[in-house]
Amino acid sequence: MNARYGKTVFDEWALVSLKHGAEKIIHYSGPRREDFQKNFTADLGSMRAELLTERHAPGQYDFARHGVGTGFEAFVCVGAELYLICNNTQRSMDDITRDQRWLEAQKSFAELTEQFSGDAVAA
Repeated sequence: MNARYGKTVFDEWALVSLKHGAEKIIHYSGPRREDFQKNFTADLGSMRAELLTERHAPGQYDFARHGVGTGFEAFVCVGAELYLICNNTQRSMDDITRDQRWLEAQKSFAELTEQFSGDAVAA
């Protein structure tokens, strides 16, 4: 995705379980390891309602077009109540998609989501 875009699209990636009563961060990669868990609820922002109230099939995804700062830009359902959170801590999804190279980069994102729709992750 970064190669197709020419720079970093998402600098923060986290695999999280949102299983009720057993919510946890399974893996995190990014610039703010210590603050990620502490700010998780606030950073869900506009995606909070959909992530916490909707059931998603593996491969389903959504973007927060106007996420700012550490507010999460995207998620991908990778398994039953398992989500990959994708974020750019410096730019909003709206900023990222203004660059015409996003059309190429989004092909990589689509390929990623297709992988999970055919082969979900088990916790």
